[in-house]
Amino acid sequence: MIEEPPLLTVKLLARRPTPDQIAAFQDVPTSFVVDAMFGAGALSPAIRPLGEGRDLDCRAAGPALTVDCGPADILALLAALESIQDGDVVVSAFHGHQGCAAAGDRVSAMMKNCGAAGFVTDGPMRDYAGIVEVGLPSWCTGLNPGSPYGNGPGRVGFPVQIGGQQVETGDMIVADRDGVVVVPFAQIDAVIAMLAKVAELETALDAELKDGLDIPQEIRALMASDKVKYID
Repeated sequence: MIEEPPLLTVKLLARRPTPDQIAAFQDVPTSFVVDAMFGAGALSPAIRPLGEGRDLDCRAAGPALTVDCGPADILALLAALESIQDGDVVVSAFHGHQGCAAAGDRVSAMMKNCGAAGFVTDGPMRDYAGIVEVGLPSWCTGLNPGSPYGNGPGRVGFPVQIGGQQVETGDMIVADRDGVVVVPFAQIDAVIAMLAKVAELETALDAELKDGLDIPQEIRALMASDKVKYID
């Protein structure tokens, strides 16, 4: 006979990016962060800013607080409220369940009141107008008016699989209208250093475009080389 799991399992939180590390990701486009990680880190595009950011400014950058709710249940999310620190992005794994909402306006208000900077889930949300009024930037798979259960079991602070990525508490989450990116804790400093190079390259290219750049010189050279075969 399989033993019943605990209703809730909570990992004591320890690691967290420094204030300077957190500050380094503020207002940085997710595209820059992905480029700084050589194409890695983006969650599935199925996880989108709520309402595509039409009515809510969906931008956030902060340490992940992970929640493993399981399908159709939010007990662990409610339990995680007391673990939220100012600036956290709550990452709630709903195991991709689409049959009901993973959170609504009231839970969103509780998270914001506890200091959360954003909310990410691989399930739908509900109470769109209420969430917009609350103002918590949120990323989800869409809308579903169905109500979840609060029975558990669930886990707070443990690694979760969401959107094709593993996310651990203390990783950096950077999210905007393009989507959500996770920066593993161990890579934070390396990514910050690379961001400066990415920004420099992007700024230089923007200047060239304003000056009338149409076709990159590298492409012109390639098209004129023996590596391209032209057929009548």
